[in-house]
Amino acid sequence: MVLGTTSGAGKSWLATALCRWYARQGLKVAPFKAQNMSNNARVVPGLNGTMGEIGSAQYFQALAARRVPEVRMNPVLLKPEADTRSQVVVLGEVDAELSGMPWRERSALLKPRTRAALLALMDENDVVVIEGAGSPAEINLANSDYVNLGTARDANAACLLVTDIDRGGAFAHLYGTHQLMPADVRAQVKGFVLNRFRGDAGLLAPGPEQLEHLTGVPTIATLPMWRGHGLPEEDGVFDDATTGSEGLHIAVIAYPRLSNLDEFQPLRQLPGVRLSWAREPRDLASADWVILPGSKSTAADLGWLRAQKLDAAINAHRGRVLGICGGLQMLGEALIDTHGVDGNAPGLGLLPLVTVFETEKLLRNTALHFGATDGPWAALAGVQAQ
Repeated sequence: MVLGTTSGAGKSWLATALCRWYARQGLKVAPFKAQNMSNNARVVPGLNGTMGEIGSAQYFQALAARRVPEVRMNPVLLKPEADTRSQVVVLGEVDAELSGMPWRERSALLKPRTRAALLALMDENDVVVIEGAGSPAEINLANSDYVNLGTARDANAACLLVTDIDRGGAFAHLYGTHQLMPADVRAQVKGFVLNRFRGDAGLLAPGPEQLEHLTGVPTIATLPMWRGHGLPEEDGVFDDATTGSEGLHIAVIAYPRLSNLDEFQPLRQLPGVRLSWAREPRDLASADWVILPGSKSTAADLGWLRAQKLDAAINAHRGRVLGICGGLQMLGEALIDTHGVDGNAPGLGLLPLVTVFETEKLLRNTALHFGATDGPWAALAGVQAQ
């Protein structure tokens, strides 16, 4: 099990690497994360022939393990809709009742669901690589932390504790986290990992030795900084710095509740592409393309877009405009919400379409053919969400 001293320490990256390493040894491997909080999701096979959603990290970990991703690998997905509210997805499907419950109350109901998924994967595989969430040392949440502490206990997992040394304070993070963990789970920690190290590893001495003297836990690995691995960030963390300086300029509207931002990761790696995030009209001034990405709260983000006066800037834009998911809905004539799910709003009026929100999301496999398009985009296959 890969635990971290903080969010963004490198848990997802290390778990992905371990999945591939075990798969290369000829073992049957499955990833697992009891609960993920992210609006970066992928649609995968669910239960009883259905389709469902899991966090993108477990999706890529399954691919690294050479397995077909499925909902048991991330049985609970929390998709933030506001600062104090999240949509709860259980085994790939939205649970409206749980979404409305306080965190501690719903944790007691979610724990048996995640435990059943974990035990089933353990029974079916040679190795299960488990990823923790945030930190296992949140002492205010310890009694209801089924994601880190409960999962470690249920699996009797050998645990690694990883920290981001590039941020500074790595040894303090490791020592403090280790000391604040409950004694039984602390005993399961078999090694510390220093992630994102730059420079001469010999300069770390005598830090690892002193830390082992204090805790009894060795530092078993120092991982170098690797910026180009291509894996998406989780938990709403993303690098919004502009990439590239010349070539095609693509501006992505960065509204507060944007979703699936990891879809733009490939653009960051392309030569001749400048990718930027737009929050005000002047950010679109030199853009060749403007992209409106997905949104977890389309009407609210459309209201934000208007408050920033980006609606007028998009309408005046003379380049190309692309809408994805919620962004496509914004480009239409109206958003109609008769169930009180997301709210009514007039659209930007750039496309002759009207979006009507329903209470349930439908997911199904589909194949499309575009007669007016040549090349690789003439035929597409994937999951249709509506």
